[in-house]
Amino acid sequence: MKHLNDYLGAINGWLWGNTLAYLLLAAGLYFTMRTGVIQVRYFWQGVREMIGGTRRRKPGDISPFQAFATGMASRVGVGNIAGVAIAISLGGPGAVFWMWVTALVGMASAVVECTLAQVYKVRQPDGTYRGGPAYYIRMGLGNRPLALAFSVSLLLAFGFAFNAIQSNTIADVLKQSYGWQPWMIGVALVLISAPVLGGGVRKVGVVAELMVPVMAAFYFLLTLFVLVKNAAEIPGMFLLIVQSAFGFGPAVSGFAGYTLALGLQMGVRRSLFSNEAGMGSAPNAAAMAETDHPATQGFLQMFGVFIDTIIVCSCTAFLILLSGVFVPGQEVEGLRLTREALQAEVGPWSRHFLAIAIFLFAYSSIIGNYAYAEGNVTFLTKRRFSVVIFRLLVLGAVYLGAVTKVELVWQMGDLSLALMITLNVVALLGLTGTALVVLRNFESQRRQGIRRPIFFRREGDGIRGTTAEGVWVEGDKS
Repeated sequence: MKHLNDYLGAINGWLWGNTLAYLLLAAGLYFTMRTGVIQVRYFWQGVREMIGGTRRRKPGDISPFQAFATGMASRVGVGNIAGVAIAISLGGPGAVFWMWVTALVGMASAVVECTLAQVYKVRQPDGTYRGGPAYYIRMGLGNRPLALAFSVSLLLAFGFAFNAIQSNTIADVLKQSYGWQPWMIGVALVLISAPVLGGGVRKVGVVAELMVPVMAAFYFLLTLFVLVKNAAEIPGMFLLIVQSAFGFGPAVSGFAGYTLALGLQMGVRRSLFSNEAGMGSAPNAAAMAETDHPATQGFLQMFGVFIDTIIVCSCTAFLILLSGVFVPGQEVEGLRLTREALQAEVGPWSRHFLAIAIFLFAYSSIIGNYAYAEGNVTFLTKRRFSVVIFRLLVLGAVYLGAVTKVELVWQMGDLSLALMITLNVVALLGLTGTALVVLRNFESQRRQGIRRPIFFRREGDGIRGTTAEGVWVEGDKS
């Protein structure tokens, strides 16, 4: 088992160190060009969709905002706190600059994949929708084997491995902060997760709708306090970030060894692995929304990438760089660096703040990851008891993650995610034409003065493959 773990670790180190991050970055640049820099042209449309996204057509619908919040619940996790700190520690302050650039590019990927998720979504017997890469690979590209491979990969990664990692992080932080025993934390996590998971994606949407804005505001307000407290240092901080990004300045000289290439690599990895742009995970949440036009969910999830990286990840970066605890060239464990920065800025009570923040971020990821995975269970089988069994297995993974470290499971999860990303990027390239048809349809209606564009399937409309019966047909929208 140790040899297998080492072998998988070597493969994942190569994949995640270079190949996958740059594959996603290249895809983002391609979609940016093909869509005419849609993330800039329709940025405010994403804001408007978020503000007006609570509208439901009928009771029981999953609103656009609930689908957005579900995606954000999974995106905003421990990586926004510990991962950013690691990127700065290993890549220097310049990693923050490349994190921003990568997020802005990745927003185009999010538009394309989440628009496609809506186009190929399928209505379930309970009236809700499921969709995502497995669905658009099968229905759009007509390739069922690749769709099955994607679905199984997502279940392994988001259903089990990453949920175990989130619960393990919660247990570690609470044990260090308060001395609580991991098995007690594991039981508590199962007890508070079971009612949410048992309610399915509707319940996840309701909880995420309430939880995500609160935890984001919670973290942002603390950062705002630190920014006001250190207002005089802000220009110098931004100068340091830009200088370091291009290999200049005191933070990258001498023993620190920071280079443009290293900062770029760490920034690209942190950004994409946090906001999930192009990975094929967020489309599973985007497809759940009841909406008038597929593009609106694309714009909304695009704005989610902005919030995750440009706002939430930046909060962690600003806390660290303004606190004075960052020492160039000194590698420090991510949570420790963030903890020291908080303690320097707000005092000893910061340990309570960090414990609460880690719990909220990690727990939200658990329920968001489950929502992604449930749609792929229903893709693999229509038997209702399969979903119940899957929920029990996820709860088991949450408990085991809290009480033990299963390195092999985590390595397999990373490998599964690598397969997910590869299959999703291939599918997006094959269905780019369809995404452009839908986006142009939205733009055309807006130019005609239509405030809320409505999408219907038409014969010869350029949509590749087939769409689900009863979805996007005239008369389906009120």
